[in-house]
Amino acid sequence: MTRDSAPDLLVLHAVRILGFADTPMVAQRYGLDEARTGELLRDFEARGWAGHSAFAGTGGWSLTEQGRAENERLLAAELARVGGADEIRDVYRAFLPLNALLLQACTDWQLRPADGDRLAVNDHRDADWDAGVLHELACVSRALTPLADRLGSVLTRLRGYDTRFAAALARARAGEHAWVDRTDVDSCHRVWFQLHEDLIATLGLDRSAHP
Repeated sequence: MTRDSAPDLLVLHAVRILGFADTPMVAQRYGLDEARTGELLRDFEARGWAGHSAFAGTGGWSLTEQGRAENERLLAAELARVGGADEIRDVYRAFLPLNALLLQACTDWQLRPADGDRLAVNDHRDADWDAGVLHELACVSRALTPLADRLGSVLTRLRGYDTRFAAALARARAGEHAWVDRTDVDSCHRVWFQLHEDLIATLGLDRSAHP
């Protein structure tokens, strides 16, 4: 049985995972042809599933409520076809404690409590503090690898989160602080957020109930 997803599902799902992205970014997410991706996005717009908007000099696509519902319908049908719901639910249960560790690590990267100010901004002058955070992220990275292998064995589109996370962590360890938590690069936090959204969407869960 093929574990690959249909192009229309991948394009619609890429918009869901990315949140707001231009056509090249949507195509890049799953290595799709950009011209074909643009055609599908315009078709989704005509169907009321996606909308294109622009502000502050940038433009991108996002899903409508109807588009989210269609995405969830396609994901449920795909999961039923491959029969991998139990495996993904089990991975999600293992993911949740790692999610707590990741969120705490990102908080510690942003804040460095000081005398009289427990919310003091981390200025990254304490090398030991930062090293501790990067160590926690490395532990998360190691634990993610077997989970990503299990996800990829169910659906091809779920592959790669571990390698993206490891690549972001390597850049952070090399002194590029943005690669821990910035949202404008493929940082540890951004990769993790997308993985969380992917798991929730694939299992048909309510994001507000699974922060």
